[in-house]
Amino acid sequence: MTDTLPERAVAAERFRRTLAVHASGVVIITAQSGGVPVGLTATSFSSVSLEPPLVSFYVDRSSTTWPRLGAAGHFAVNILASDQAELAARFARKGADRFAAPTRWRPGPLGAPLLEDVSAHLICLPYDRAGVGDHILVVGLVAEADVHRPGRPLLYHQGRFGRFLAHPDH
Repeated sequence: MTDTLPERAVAAERFRRTLAVHASGVVIITAQSGGVPVGLTATSFSSVSLEPPLVSFYVDRSSTTWPRLGAAGHFAVNILASDQAELAARFARKGADRFAAPTRWRPGPLGAPLLEDVSAHLICLPYDRAGVGDHILVVGLVAEADVHRPGRPLLYHQGRFGRFLAHPDH
């Protein structure tokens, strides 16, 4: 890999505008760090591998939450349901007390906060990390997985949260 951009790289704003047309799922990554719950919203969540079961997300290098979250021995991925846009926005805000009311959560089996009323939870152990551009790629080994509400997911599209509407069966 190179530290310099090729001459033909697209401008950052054009890149951002173009990627905005791609819808992505929304998760909140949570952990317990020094006895304090920490968390952040991520729209870059993805499955990586079935054997072993791996997932990933990216976090901005400038994140003030990442140093505490990254120091934790494990983390939880809270997969959000379509009615949880306000929760996603709360965990994306800088300086917000993310775990105060009205956020509802409980400690998970290994201690990471599990948010209530989400579609599913994954409990992950750190597996790998890599600096990629202005972000950090975080890969987790899934130790536990539970589906709670398999309904509609929360999506992020063109800078806004939205809901998935299925096409009628043909």
